[in-house]
Amino acid sequence: MTQQERITKLNNLPSRKEGEYVLYWMHASIRTIENPALEFAVERANAAGVPVIVMFCLIDKFPQSGKRSYRFMLEGLKEVEASLAERNIKFVLKKDKPTAAIPKYCSEAESLIFDRGYAYTENKWESVITRRCKCPVFEVDANVIVPVETASNKREYSAATLRRKIVPIAKNFIAPCGKNEAVKSSLETDIQSDEFSIHDARPDLREAAGFNYTGHLLHPGGQRSAEKMLAEFIEHRLENYENNRNDPAEDFQSGLSPYLRFGQISPALIYRRVKESGKPCDAFLEQLLVRRELAFNFVWFTENFWRYSALPAWARETLEEQKSAKREYVYKYEELEKARTHDKYWNAAQKEMAITGKMHGYMRMYWGKKILEWTNNPKTAFDWALRLNNVYSLDGNDPNSFAGVAWCFGNHDRPWTKRKIFGSVRYMNDRGLERKFNMKSYISRVNELLAK
Repeated sequence: MTQQERITKLNNLPSRKEGEYVLYWMHASIRTIENPALEFAVERANAAGVPVIVMFCLIDKFPQSGKRSYRFMLEGLKEVEASLAERNIKFVLKKDKPTAAIPKYCSEAESLIFDRGYAYTENKWESVITRRCKCPVFEVDANVIVPVETASNKREYSAATLRRKIVPIAKNFIAPCGKNEAVKSSLETDIQSDEFSIHDARPDLREAAGFNYTGHLLHPGGQRSAEKMLAEFIEHRLENYENNRNDPAEDFQSGLSPYLRFGQISPALIYRRVKESGKPCDAFLEQLLVRRELAFNFVWFTENFWRYSALPAWARETLEEQKSAKREYVYKYEELEKARTHDKYWNAAQKEMAITGKMHGYMRMYWGKKILEWTNNPKTAFDWALRLNNVYSLDGNDPNSFAGVAWCFGNHDRPWTKRKIFGSVRYMNDRGLERKFNMKSYISRVNELLAK
């Protein structure tokens, strides 16, 4: 049974006995393996004696989202369709806004289930759909280990405050959610996908989705690729993760963030497999459980979390005090986007993200700090950093991205010694990189990636 802590009923409508199916609107958890929202939908359908239909709505453009992200997502959807068919569950792809398509098909549904999304656009969709649907609506928190509102009932201001709450209860939420067999098949239902199937040739997919992909993708999307990445990380990189994860010249990071961003792998599954490996894993689990779920806490409990105004008051005040400070270098957005700055390390990081969809985690902190330093207005710097990250990074538009950019501007951090431009916000510079790491090797590594 799906854990009740993950489930929220969003309206007071009773079960519709005349409903022909349970509709699962999949949008944040694009997987069939250990997906609590899917399993809850099957549970309800079996109890009502009706089939399950899974629906995904594909829109031409998602705010501040790159073409590479669409391809990654589509590759995951292709696997989902095949996997659902094996379970006698029909997957329906609609090329329409969720706020239009989902209420339409709820008219014949016993109930609507959806996985909780955290981006602003997803939150807006969910609210509109809940108001428009004339059947019971349930939301399932499927992309965190500990349900956000179980972990805390307020915005936490540091990893330390959340850690005390979440670590002791995590063990209650890491068990597999099981796999329920659908009693009734929905494969023969009359509801059809719009115009094309996920299994069409990739050029047709691109055309149908409204874009022509030309960028580079180091790894394909989908739950099989996610599990392969996890297995490779455990076998080859986990043991040295704690000591080497911050070194941009090395590759000891997990590589799982894009898969987590699209819900193509369960964080609870990652937690268990890492723990079961017997290798040193405390540093990685700190990132997966505490730091990642601190980001979810931030976006869930913070109004307008994507805006500069979401920063702590002390950070905004100190940055505003320094707004008129003279900058040695000032760049336009287009110059940053094209990696045309005086800083070779920053340029390498921006190129890595723009071309491959990935940037080393430590360099992303440096990258964000420098945008603040090289922009005349801290609010503009915040907006530009978020836009660049969301457009070019495969894990953009994710709670981790919003919280990561906000950290560069003082969120989830403490005041430091005051200095020009940064005020009390933590400062980073190129000399610090050179003291800690072999930055020539980092640039060489990026150049090798760009040559692939």
